Amino acid sequence: MPTLILVRHGRSTANTAGLLAGWTPGVALDERGAAQAAALPGRLDGLPLSEVVTSPLQRCQETIRPLLDARPDLPVHTDERIGECHYGDWSGRKLAELADEPLMQVVQAHPSAAAFPGGESMRAMQTRAAEAVREWNARVERDHGADAVYLMCSHGDIIKSLVADALGLHLDLFQRISVEPCSITAIRYTRLRPFLVRLGDTGDFASLAPREEPTGDDAPVGGGAGAP
Repeated sequence: MPTLILVRHGRSTANTAGLLAGWTPGVALDERGAAQAAALPGRLDGLPLSEVVTSPLQRCQETIRPLLDARPDLPVHTDERIGECHYGDWSGRKLAELADEPLMQVVQAHPSAAAFPGGESMRAMQTRAAEAVREWNARVERDHGADAVYLMCSHGDIIKSLVADALGLHLDLFQRISVEPCSITAIRYTRLRPFLVRLGDTGDFASLAPREEPTGDDAPVGGGAGAP
């Protein structure tokens, strides 16, 4: 079965503003995010990609544009099922403000029970994304062979939930996973089990250095902004 390359979108204007973007329109890459996207073709150079599937949201479309410009013959598809979690009434709000919401404790410690007001549950988010991957695995294998490699450009919580699915982890443990903007995660699927072969690889270790302000114990909903 195919190998899936998961790319989180580059750093966005919402990331730097500390907002939970969700499906809010007009959220673009910031200057650093655009530079991350521009570097993506070089990072993937030599990797024989057969297809690209992307979230419909602007920040993902902008992230893969340099790759598609470098490989104009690469087929590209949009799939809403790998779009960001529908955060409903939380969309567009400050993460610092949301930290005081009682639901945030559930999102952090028991995400399988979390459902966003006016939005969707985290279980539904994981289910639709995992179903999309399984369908694309079958399609890519049918069209390009069992050793094919394809790419999905998606969002932090989506990618974390897919990693948890691949590892057989309960969704309640997915907040232990971290994927920074424009990081690359790779999952090789087989008939018996998936293998996680890369996780959140940016090639940049700056985010591991101590920060002036403590990052705290909570996982960043939506994925966080990455290295300063």
